[in-house]
Formats: sequence, C-alpha cells, structure tokens
Amino acid sequence: MELSVNHVGHFYGDLEVLSDIEFSVLEGEVVCVVGPSGCGKSTLLRIAGGLERPSLGEVLLQGLPPTGTLNPLTYIFQDFALLPWRTVKGNIEIGLAHHGLSANVIDEIISDVLVRTKLSEFKNAWPRQLSGGMKQRVAIARALAVKPAIWLMDEPLSALDSQTRDLLLDDLVDLWTKMPFSALYVTHNLTEATRLGHKIVLLSRRPGRIRSITEIKIPLTERSQHVVYLESIRQDIWSQMRDQALEAEREIKNA
Repeated sequence: MELSVNHVGHFYGDLEVLSDIEFSVLEGEVVCVVGPSGCGKSTLLRIAGGLERPSLGEVLLQGLPPTGTLNPLTYIFQDFALLPWRTVKGNIEIGLAHHGLSANVIDEIISDVLVRTKLSEFKNAWPRQLSGGMKQRVAIARALAVKPAIWLMDEPLSALDSQTRDLLLDDLVDLWTKMPFSALYVTHNLTEATRLGHKIVLLSRRPGRIRSITEIKIPLTERSQHVVYLESIRQDIWSQMRDQALEAEREIKNA
C-alpha cells in the first residue's frame, strides 16, 4: 500500500500552515519529514492519518494492505500514549480488541511482537516500572500487533536520551530489515532522518512548503558503514534550514 500526498494546503482561519505539499510514501519506504519548528510537520502527519481534513488537496491510500493488516494506518507518538492501569500485555491488547480474534490468536500475536521488540520478560510489567526506552518499545509492539500498512510516527524518539535513542534506532532498522514496513516519520533530528529515511522531505518555515526531497540509496543495514557520506547529507539539509530554524526559535521565544 502507498500513501500519496497530493498538493495539500492547510489553513487555521487566516493562518496558512501548509502550502502545495506533494510526495509519496511507497511500499516498504520510510519517508522522514524535517523542518524548522512550527513548519507544519505534525499538522501534515495528522492530515495524512485522517485526523484533520486538508483545506486544499488530498491524501490517497493506493493498493491493498498487507495480508493480516488490522489497522491500515497506525500512530506512534512522542509521549508513548500508554495506559498506566494496563500492563505491557494489556497495552498491546488495546489495538487487537474488536477485531473478532480469538483469545489464542491474540496471545500468539502478543507473544510474537514481545519477542520482536525484546520485551518478553516485561509482559506483566506496569508502565510506571519501565524506562522511557522500554515504554516506547511497548508502543512499537502495539503498532506491530495490528500489522499496519503504513506507520505514522510523530517524533517517537525525541523524549529519549541520546544513548536510548541510538538503541531504538538500531531496533527500528532491525525490525524493518526483518519485515519492511512503510512509514511517514516526523522528526526534528536530522541524524535520525539520515539513519532511517529512504527519502527526507524538508519543509520551509510556515507556511510549510517543500524545499527539497533527498533520496538516500544506501540500504538501511549498510548505513553504519557510510557515516561520512550520511553526515554530508545531514550537513547539506542543515545548511538549507539553519537560518529558518534560527528565525523560528526567535519567533517562538518572543511569542
């Protein structure tokens, strides 16, 4: 299944936040969206997920979802979005409810995603007992359980320290390698974008317009061998957005 963003524009009243956005997320492709604060990245993600209707243009899903998909689009949030009164298993079960699955099938799915996210021994733990990285692994396991066609990821690693972020980046690469998924991944971290993205969409300051789309042809599993090249891409994207990022920071502080 592919997601196509076709000439999307968006207004909040008289305020234009997005202008003529057009790109596609192909099957098995991770597309990262970056840009200065306030450029409309999260708004674009909400529109892509159907939580907001664009003022202009459209978002289309094309093709059939993978076999066994329960939710074609699934979010992973920055703040983990775990229910504190449910265990790890209970939080993963949320996405499986109301799909007519038997208890045995649900248990099999949960056992599988716990293994894939290295959480098996934490099955009965409560969110309050987990570190930030472990909480985000639970959120990833919850998404894996419904076999989404496209993941919508809203700065999923930004609340984590740098070491935990690096570990989860490796985990996401490992998950993608074993079972490629499609994702629209919003981040402010250019290192994340060059580590995970097959394409990096750079938005301008508000109203967000596409300034560039950078394609990285190196397979995800080989990127650790091309640190210098990836850093050159990061520096090039940063050079395009640095001045606007500084302007956005000043605007926010003066607000």
